[in-house]
Amino acid sequence: MRGCGWLWLGCVILLGIWAPASAFAEVTADDHRGNTLVLASPPQRIVSLVPSFTESVCALGGCERLVGTDQFSNAPPEVLRLPKLGGLEDTQVERIALLKPDLVLAAPFTRVTGRLERLGLKVLVIEFQTHAGVRQGLHQIARVLGTPAQAELLWERVERDMRAAAELVPPTQRGRRVYFEVEGSAHAAGPVSFIGETLSRLGLRNVVDRDMGPFPKLNPEFVVRAQPDIIIVSDDLAPEALMRRPGWRKLQALRSNQLCAFPRDRYEVLVRPGPRIGEAALAIAQCLAGLPAVRGSTIP
Repeated sequence: MRGCGWLWLGCVILLGIWAPASAFAEVTADDHRGNTLVLASPPQRIVSLVPSFTESVCALGGCERLVGTDQFSNAPPEVLRLPKLGGLEDTQVERIALLKPDLVLAAPFTRVTGRLERLGLKVLVIEFQTHAGVRQGLHQIARVLGTPAQAELLWERVERDMRAAAELVPPTQRGRRVYFEVEGSAHAAGPVSFIGETLSRLGLRNVVDRDMGPFPKLNPEFVVRAQPDIIIVSDDLAPEALMRRPGWRKLQALRSNQLCAFPRDRYEVLVRPGPRIGEAALAIAQCLAGLPAVRGSTIP
């Protein structure tokens, strides 16, 4: 080492002392399976297999560490340039291995977790199903990134947005019954889902019962019988298309334009549990505030 002469060993020691502690600090995290993941140091090459986890890594300041994502990760914009490694049904295990990640972020429904681990890859399984789950998951990701304090700061921002959203909801909308349709399918967001929890924070009631689960598949006639006061969907479904569903012409919510139909990019924010759930609450509240007044509407 030039300039050190016979004192080179001392120089090495001094360099070791002044090197960033995070470069050598072991990190651990308990995942959704109850496993304790141990890494020799914070990961520098991360693959995310869930859009929510991709957004979380970036929101926690680790975007530059991502080397690949699932095909649906499209936010923030900088992740669009990363290799896309398939989806739930066609995850490209070999391509993931070639990227040599220090860490793979996966959900309980990720089907290739075992294959990845058999290849010697470290996998952290996280579940974002509720607000509490999102908060815990953000802490897990921040912990392995080596920036644990960032998680609570991010969650405080989520809570501020939630409170601001609740204040935006007009008193006449509170207590009204809502049907939230997931991805134009026969599935709805139930009250025990993260979406249902957001609706509850906004003072709304859900037409789905708690014992039906987070995202139940509903009989086509269910919504007609339930007669929700408000309907929330993607704007891929124009009001005319909804009216063509059997019996839906009888829905007073459609007849009185009590419909929140979100553009695709905004709707994605609503249906992704993660660091933008506060932003989702604000978007719903803004729509509620803009709905036309319904004659005779009262607070239950």
